[in-house]
Amino acid sequence: MPSWLRRIRAAVFTGLLWGGMWAPIGILAAIVVDPTNRMDEPWLLIFAVPGFLGGVLFSAVLASRARGRSLLDLSPRRVALWGAAAGLVTGAIPFFIGEPAGSIPVPLVAATVMSTVGGLSAISAAGSLVLAQRAQRRTLATPERQRRDGCAIPPAAPR
Repeated sequence: MPSWLRRIRAAVFTGLLWGGMWAPIGILAAIVVDPTNRMDEPWLLIFAVPGFLGGVLFSAVLASRARGRSLLDLSPRRVALWGAAAGLVTGAIPFFIGEPAGSIPVPLVAATVMSTVGGLSAISAAGSLVLAQRAQRRTLATPERQRRDGCAIPPAAPR
């Protein structure tokens, strides 16, 4: 499989993972904002869609900024900053498309949306990196991988 196709597949997978993890936050928002269920809002999608877009955008930022480096070389703090940047851009998208309806000032709504999506993206980015680093360490520690890489396999512990 070509490398560009693998990168697209990884970006879509990251977006789906983030969207799936953010969807329950939409349910919690519905419970807080609309406990009587009078509003006709797709609460599940209110956080799932920005999660998907933020995950895809974060993958693009990660691919461009971390080119040539191993996941083990990256720090969660730096990756969280990249995730926050991707989240701020994702949170700004609705305000480029149109203005929100209502009596709340647009700058206040924009700041709330962008900070929420940026914060969730930073947490998701750092969490994604930590999980990927853990998986990479585990993969590198398996005997099959050591044999394939030509490394010496440590002797088995005595029973």
